Amino acid sequence: MTDFSRRDALIIGGAALGAAAMPGRAFAADDVPEAKVPPLNLKIEKDATLRVLRPAKFVDPDEVFWRANTKKYTEATGIPVKVDFVSWEDIRPQTAVTANTGAGPDIVVGFSADPQIYAPKLIDLSDLAGYLGAKYGGWFRLAEIYGKKWGTDKWISIPVGGSTGPIVYRKSWLKEAGYDKIPNDMPGFLEMSQKLKKTGHPVGFSLGHALGDANGYATWLLWTHGAFLVDDKGKIALDSKETIDALKYATEMQKTMIDGTLSWNDAGNNQAFLAGQISLTANGISIYYAAKNSQDPKMQAIAADIGHQTLPFGLSKAPPQSATVMNAMVFNHSKFPNAAKDYIRFMMEADQYGPWLSNCLGYWAQPLKAYAKMKFWDGDPALAPFRIGMDTAYYDGYKGPVTPASSAVSANYTVVDMFASVVTGNATPEAAAKQAAKAAERYYKGGA
Repeated sequence: MTDFSRRDALIIGGAALGAAAMPGRAFAADDVPEAKVPPLNLKIEKDATLRVLRPAKFVDPDEVFWRANTKKYTEATGIPVKVDFVSWEDIRPQTAVTANTGAGPDIVVGFSADPQIYAPKLIDLSDLAGYLGAKYGGWFRLAEIYGKKWGTDKWISIPVGGSTGPIVYRKSWLKEAGYDKIPNDMPGFLEMSQKLKKTGHPVGFSLGHALGDANGYATWLLWTHGAFLVDDKGKIALDSKETIDALKYATEMQKTMIDGTLSWNDAGNNQAFLAGQISLTANGISIYYAAKNSQDPKMQAIAADIGHQTLPFGLSKAPPQSATVMNAMVFNHSKFPNAAKDYIRFMMEADQYGPWLSNCLGYWAQPLKAYAKMKFWDGDPALAPFRIGMDTAYYDGYKGPVTPASSAVSANYTVVDMFASVVTGNATPEAAAKQAAKAAERYYKGGA
């Protein structure tokens, strides 16, 4: 299975999967508690048409149901909507082109803190956010952090969903190494990883330019050691004893891993896990989803052997993980801003959002609290760590303000490259921390 790709993993067992292919996750109208609120009265522009740019799927229902819901919107309103799905690596460059040229898609569904970069070029979505929050039980904390312009109550984007990455592991191999569950302390987690390597089942975490996986692993290493990029006053705090401790820990962790993790993109750990090359990683639901929905008995056996658990806390008092958030922005060059807002509203309403969310099987976690009460979350114990994906206070640039600078540090892999330089022996922990702090400082001085 050495040629097994992430795309292969996610389309295993067939191409686009519809609701009929996934029994047990049917949507019922009463599955989501809704408050009675006045409708959001938007005066839709005459002859409106919309273009939408959003990240490509990593599980088939993401695109299947998004397209179906878009078709429903056009049928209900007569407004043509063209949706382009682009790779995760391409979404940020294309968003920058849209912002800089003042042309292109009306709606860009970007990532996490990206709206902070383009805040002056985005329309105010506070009325839409207020309507959705009132109707669907309020917003989870991470949604508010990323949806609002930092330090204000002005919503500049609507978070659509968050993809979090807890530990995914092979239960039988963990038991073979002498464990029934993942240790919650850092020395214990390292020792377990060392034992897994000795039994022939190494672990694997990306320190390549993987938007979700590598940034997730690097920030987890910081937060579990009490380190962070920026303090609560906005001062770069990366050059610290805690960061150096995290770098030393990462060096020892690297010795427990399969070769090649330093060049992995967001597909690398999926491919390695499903090929049986690693026993443990951190990832969204896509690994489990691919195995569970495969027609291959070998893949189904892997699915039955998969366990999920929240990432170890280390020194943190709460789960030290965030989520990669899909964030819908409406650019002010749009000729049809009300139609754009109405499309986002439609996609977030229960009749559309419920089937999309549930059939993604936990790949996306909801930003609105009412959707956490959907029955599908209780149907499979493997989904439990994903249910709370956006119920977190951790974010890009924690503990500082969410600014264009914090997004730039993440997008340019400043923290990831710091760890990579140390685990490869190209820099000492002390030198790497100083260099990364200087690099981060340049972004903060130029973009905060």
